[in-house]
Amino acid sequence: MRFLTGVGFNDAPVPLHIAGVREMNPSLFEMLGEARDLAEAGEAFGCYMAALFGIDAEQRVRSRDGRRFRSSYLDLIKGWGFDSNGAEGAVLKGWVESRFGLFPTFHKEPIRRIASPVWTMYVEQKMSSRFHNNAIFVQLDLLYEFCQWALTHFAAVGSTHVTLYRGVNGFDEHQIVERLDKRHCIIRLNNLTSFTSDRGIADCFGDTILTVRVPVSKILFFNRLLAAHPLKGEGEYLVIGGDYRVTASYF
Repeated sequence: MRFLTGVGFNDAPVPLHIAGVREMNPSLFEMLGEARDLAEAGEAFGCYMAALFGIDAEQRVRSRDGRRFRSSYLDLIKGWGFDSNGAEGAVLKGWVESRFGLFPTFHKEPIRRIASPVWTMYVEQKMSSRFHNNAIFVQLDLLYEFCQWALTHFAAVGSTHVTLYRGVNGFDEHQIVERLDKRHCIIRLNNLTSFTSDRGIADCFGDTILTVRVPVSKILFFNRLLAAHPLKGEGEYLVIGGDYRVTASYF
């Protein structure tokens, strides 16, 4: 965990993979290998997930008695877009905690210690049965591996980092670990954090713009990954956290 948390990894990252995902889903990656562009790859991924987890449009609607048929990674992304500190956000943060060993530092309010009321609330939300009825962590494993495949083949070919931006009005969500000078510091990001590839969009979310070089291997999702999703308009990226070198611009 310390290796993934520290600035050393983020300065000189290495590829990361969820153990067994590619080996257990060879047909998916065979299909992806035939894609001519990112749009075709996204369509192939969507079809594979719909077939494997039964999450096509008809099966995702509510039945007459009000029960949801199957939980979906798409529902989590949609929920994150509305409120990253809601129940869907807790499940996504719980997946990061499970797979990468990074604990959340914020969920509605700062998480200072385990066994606190805010930690209990986070645990209750991340374990909610309505999101864990369809192997949701396995779905997220596949989403991460597809995202990594798409970045290395189409969206960030040959790159180790992507420069991203986040607008903030304070540092409640982001602990300052070390101030390097007036504009540069090391910040401990929440274990999953939203950024945008468009600095102009970041301006709309706060008076301080954080500029970060994010390792490709720490990206769970980006706005062009799928043809239709609720985060597309803001150029959003979902970034796995830890300690990052940050340039802060103040307006």
